[in-house]
Amino acid sequence: MPYGVVPMGSPESILIQNGYVLTMNSERRILKNGSILVKDDKITEIGKADDMKGRKAEIVIDAKNKIAMPGLIDTHMHLAQALIRGCADDVSLVDWLKKYVWVLQGNFTHDDGRVSAELCMAEMIRTGTTAFIECMIHTRYGFDGIAKAVKKAGMRAALSKIIMDSTGYADSEEIMYPGMVEDTDACLRETDEMHKKWNGKADGRLEVWYGLRSLGAVTPELFKEVARLAREKKTRMTMHLGEVVDDVRYVHTNHEMNLTEFAEAHDLLGPDMVFAHGIHFEDDELKKLAETRSNISHCPSSNMKLASGFAKIPQMLKTGVPVSLGCDGGPSNNTYDMIRETRMAALIHKSYANDPLVVTAEQALEMATLGGATAMGISNKVGSLEVGKLADLILVDLTDLSMVPASNPVSNLVYSGSGYNVDTVIVNGQILLRDRKLLTLDEDRVKSKAYSHAEALLDRTGIDIQPKWPAD
Repeated sequence: MPYGVVPMGSPESILIQNGYVLTMNSERRILKNGSILVKDDKITEIGKADDMKGRKAEIVIDAKNKIAMPGLIDTHMHLAQALIRGCADDVSLVDWLKKYVWVLQGNFTHDDGRVSAELCMAEMIRTGTTAFIECMIHTRYGFDGIAKAVKKAGMRAALSKIIMDSTGYADSEEIMYPGMVEDTDACLRETDEMHKKWNGKADGRLEVWYGLRSLGAVTPELFKEVARLAREKKTRMTMHLGEVVDDVRYVHTNHEMNLTEFAEAHDLLGPDMVFAHGIHFEDDELKKLAETRSNISHCPSSNMKLASGFAKIPQMLKTGVPVSLGCDGGPSNNTYDMIRETRMAALIHKSYANDPLVVTAEQALEMATLGGATAMGISNKVGSLEVGKLADLILVDLTDLSMVPASNPVSNLVYSGSGYNVDTVIVNGQILLRDRKLLTLDEDRVKSKAYSHAEALLDRTGIDIQPKWPAD
């Protein structure tokens, strides 16, 4: 089939040839002129292009001057926050939540939830993300509609249902906006129903997790109960922990513990947990995180924008803590571009540590791929390009002005690139983006719906987002 023509559904075979193949395998092998053969949903052959001459496939993609690499994995993000992008810039965290984010999200309809999810996934696909962990789906966002949207978009996802039984935030009591409050029994019941309905569906691309609200919104008893339920179901958990220094004060004041002691006492440590942010762990807590293989989702852009602090990522990596990357959300990062996030992860720790040798481009890229696969519990299936693994991969164009010359494409990717250098995205052997055009989502329709739903949401809440400078 000629280049540029994409059949309906997943092709039986795809041959990517003549590309710069970044395998991310155990040897971190790079093929300067390599080829990849995909059959159905798996990678069946990888090698030098000259050695793979004569291979035939339903679709042949010439990847000359492109990087072929594993798809990027976002391990902490909010689908619902794409629709409220830019709603609360340059304000303090508590005001950010109380006056803007919670108010807007607390007035969502199911249609808003679906529209925001489609907008978010369109951006993620367009910028090279193939898999993600949605950390907290509120009942009002419409879990069913979001799951259907993920199935249609073709991405790989862990969808986490919000679990809560209190209305605080860290050591601030009863501050949550009423529209964000959920009944505990209803939370647990819906999670169970959605797990039965959606876990393992969409050709295995969908998982249903428990999304615990942060400290102050979940009692110790509920933390332990959810840990028990998650392990009983053989599913996973995620929560914000150590994003704010108030978390440290909360566990010290109420439980006379540090963060890891609290997490351990309530059965929250382990490879089936993803802690978002993890900024305020002390050095002596990192060994316990490493021993238990508890995952940290590092969100550098969000942490900088909200002035939350600097996570101890260099120390975590040295200690052996599993670290991945997350874009967080539209109000706290303003993009869902994982290549930009990878750049941030490689840069901010150099400045903070006064050491250009900490967190290299290669380490940041490991977090964005292998680290993400580990956090999702699927490192045996994705995260690297290897024979037998699922065909989740992207092609990144090296011919844009910002990427020339390409003496070291890894450096170009992390330090010079952005998601908009992504040319092709493949998940489970299905092409989602080709020649920078979305194939599973209608981009014009997605944008039109997002504009109209965002406008209606602002009208309902009375929140007026305007430039700070005079605008006529």
